[in-house]
Amino acid sequence: MTGNLAIIILAAGQGTRMKSRLPKVLHPIGGRPLVGHVLTTATRLEAQHIEVVVRHERDQVVAALTADYPDAVFIDQDDVPGTGRAVQVAVEALPADFDGDVLVLSGDCPLADVDTLSAFLGEHRASGAPATLMTAVVDDPRGYGRVIRDADGGVDRIVEQKDATDDEAAVREINAGMYVFRAATLRTYLPQVGVENAQGEMYLTDVPGLLRRDGDRVAASIVSDVTVTYGVNDRAQLALVGRLLNQRIVRRWQLEGVTVIDPATTWIDDDATLAPDVTILPNTQILRATSIAAGATIGPDTTLVDCEVGEDATVRRTDATLAVIGAEATVGPFSFLRPGTVLGAKGKIGAYVETKNAEIGEGSKVPHLSYVGDATIGRGVNLGASTITANYDDVNKHRTEIGDEVHTGSHTVLVAPVRLGAGAKTGAGAVVRKDVPAGALAMSVAPQRNIEGWVEKNRAGTGAADAASRENSAE
Repeated sequence: MTGNLAIIILAAGQGTRMKSRLPKVLHPIGGRPLVGHVLTTATRLEAQHIEVVVRHERDQVVAALTADYPDAVFIDQDDVPGTGRAVQVAVEALPADFDGDVLVLSGDCPLADVDTLSAFLGEHRASGAPATLMTAVVDDPRGYGRVIRDADGGVDRIVEQKDATDDEAAVREINAGMYVFRAATLRTYLPQVGVENAQGEMYLTDVPGLLRRDGDRVAASIVSDVTVTYGVNDRAQLALVGRLLNQRIVRRWQLEGVTVIDPATTWIDDDATLAPDVTILPNTQILRATSIAAGATIGPDTTLVDCEVGEDATVRRTDATLAVIGAEATVGPFSFLRPGTVLGAKGKIGAYVETKNAEIGEGSKVPHLSYVGDATIGRGVNLGASTITANYDDVNKHRTEIGDEVHTGSHTVLVAPVRLGAGAKTGAGAVVRKDVPAGALAMSVAPQRNIEGWVEKNRAGTGAADAASRENSAE
């Protein structure tokens, strides 16, 4: 249905109202830049040609998109301003024998989805008109081009806000900024578009007026959900469109069997995947390509970035990036999983634990107050409270290896590179600088020395000295 189609995405504008060093179309929502959402939709429409017109910070825009959208062709707009010129240079780059339809989209309008655009294309083709506009009826049309109808209800022309008379400005039907043209129509009429307007630009919206001048019909498709037409010009609109996109994504997963306790505080990126029977608790972010298997519970107060979570795992009050959490494992609260963390099935990373580049085996536990970095840990291991892998010697990082069924005492420091054999143990407060054989106990032993009377002699008059004196007198 969408065959014989070219899609042109307009992404050349500077976006000055964003007040940003980042090009407007690269500002992210839902895990992708604004124009990335438009490109993703274009790809799903299976167009023969996808062209992105660029100008402002073009190298930055192209570099940000090339890897994810290898089929897109980037077209440079020249010094002639306006959407008409942008489309003209893109049409000139199409094969000369292309005679299909050209769908024109804006790179800052990320909410136009496949279903909406497929229906739009269908209406255009059913109408037989050489051009079709997407329009919407809104309560406040300020800032939008107005769609002016003729006496028979057909589209007569589009008038931009700055060129509109008072009567035209009162019209509530707006141009949504998405169009379908026959390629031949654009080749014929774009060279006729001038710059005689308040902005001194080549308006693409002049083409419908030229068609009407020559007696051709221009069709209009009024979209029922006006939000699909929303564009982004400033940070406030960026936040609004981001929330609308997130509401769509959350609802989609709810209908797929995911329980989301509080949709208003749950953020899920478009590339994330969730299985049925996942439960998401409030204040949780599932970002980028994170995948969560069936039965897992995530949150509250959790952020997962590019993570993999196994079946029936529980992750609460945790910040994790590029981490793998095994089936039935538990993480949190207040855990920090840095890239390269792999927690095996039924394992545990507990309260106030930080891990990095650490492989933690099945059933192994790092319960609380520990740092585990650059380490390989076997099965059934238990690291006592405040166990630390001292992996950095001020120049290089070194690795710690811990065999199966190792148990460490509280406040153990493992000075890498070091290896603890299977079944080894450490005493509380041990500082381990040498390898520990399998089944051995490593201890840092220093005789305890008590200097009696020290407090009363050196801290006379303090509460501690008075308490000690009373207890000593009672004895």
